[in-house]
Order: sequence, then C-alpha cells, then structure tokens
Amino acid sequence: MRLVELLDEAVARARAEIEAKPHTLSAEELDTVASQAGIGAVKYADLATSRSKDYTFDPDRMVSFNGNTGVYLQYAHTRVRSILRKLPDGGQSAEVQVDGPLEPSERALALLNDQFAATLAEVADTLEPHRLCGYLFSLAKAFTEFYEACPVLSAPDEVVRANRVALCQLTGQTL
Repeated sequence: MRLVELLDEAVARARAEIEAKPHTLSAEELDTVASQAGIGAVKYADLATSRSKDYTFDPDRMVSFNGNTGVYLQYAHTRVRSILRKLPDGGQSAEVQVDGPLEPSERALALLNDQFAATLAEVADTLEPHRLCGYLFSLAKAFTEFYEACPVLSAPDEVVRANRVALCQLTGQTL
C-alpha cells in the first residue's frame, strides 16, 4: 500500500468513527478533525512500535478511540482543553498549593507528569521513540482516571480546584 493510500484510508476510518458518535461538528470541522485524527493515528502507530519488532498493519486499531493509539491521546488532550476553555482565564491564574489534599488519581497523575523529563532523556539516549509513546499513553490513561474521579470545575473548594486546574494545564502541555 502506498503512503497516500494509507493516509486516505486512515482519514476515512477516523471520519467513520467520529460520525458514529454524537457530535456537533460542522462539515468543515469534521474534515479537519478526521484529517488530524487519521494522519496522527498513522504517525503514532509508526512511532509506537519498537524498531526491533515486526510491524502489524491494522487500520482499525490505529484509529480506535480506545487503547494505545494516537486518537486516544488526542481525545485526552481534547478533554483537557475542554476543561480549561470553561474557565474565565483558561486556568492561567491557578496557583498550586503544595499542602493541599490529593486524591489517589491526582497523586498518580502528578507523579507521572514528573517523569516526563526522565522519559525524554531516556528516549534521547536510546533513540527509541516508542518509549515516549508508551509514556504518553500512560499519561493519557492516568488523566482519564483523574477526569472520572476528580471533578475540576466543581471541586469542593478553591485550593483543590486550583491544584486540579494546574494539573490539567501540565498534562495538556505534556500531551
């Protein structure tokens, strides 16, 4: 299969996945999102595979919203941006309170964000980009668990809310 055919198929499959779910995208927005998701899915699938393993071509898996895929990472980032967009200043004024309480999923997400620099150094040393993909997938999973367990916009108090907003900002920047 030629690359252009692979990309076209990935975009078409991403479009079908998006159209199968409820959405409010205009035709132009749908074209943009399908293109970004499809092409991103192919790039991520290529980078996420260790160079020492056989490559399995599976377009359905590439554009899946579940599992270790580029689309899953894009979706997690979209969730982050959605939360921040609902704040008056995009969360820019959130100040971290280091002595604030942490739920287990908040702590796990914070610790995983802290591993980013070490992961980049390891990838630079080993020249194995699949390690970065694995880290980013773990981060997206941890964010999903945080998102489901810890309300950000309706947090119980301002300290908790500010810490959760800051955690969302950091996660979004990292993804």
